Amino acid sequence: MSTFNVPKREEVSEANQAIFDNLEKAVGFVPNLFATYAHSENALANYLNLSNAKTSLKTKEKEAVNLAVSEVNGCLYCLSAHTAISKMNGFSDDQILELRSGRASFDNKLDALARLSKNITENRGTADAAVVENFFAAGWNKENFIDTIVLVGDKTISNYINNATEIPVDFPVAQPLQAVEA
Repeated sequence: MSTFNVPKREEVSEANQAIFDNLEKAVGFVPNLFATYAHSENALANYLNLSNAKTSLKTKEKEAVNLAVSEVNGCLYCLSAHTAISKMNGFSDDQILELRSGRASFDNKLDALARLSKNITENRGTADAAVVENFFAAGWNKENFIDTIVLVGDKTISNYINNATEIPVDFPVAQPLQAVEA
């Protein structure tokens, strides 16, 4: 496999430089994964538009999906980033580990969301009927269902880019779930 560098600001297009500047202001740095998107003239802007689009899911709900999907897809970068983001949004270490495994015993509604996200990811878009029924029984609606699938796709894009490029993780590295559960 060819090695992908994490491009620096001066190595990307003017449009991507402007995005880098905005990320620097908003986040304090340009995450390596976002910088890697900038190998393309359009991918970074397109991804950020998708990722920041309006959704019926709240921030913590989005993190539940991000953690479950990234675990299934084996994306260490996204697991590390979303572990840090989830902590900032009030999840405990134990809750984060549970969400990574596609469960949330601490919240019935999040449990149904995490289970659906994991199931859809594992089955490449197909969901088991019982998992879908449980999702709706937990109080979610059809808008939430569609928005969850969009978020699964959003996170899968980042998972695949990281897994294919193997760029360095620039967040505190999440431990493998098996090592933590052992």
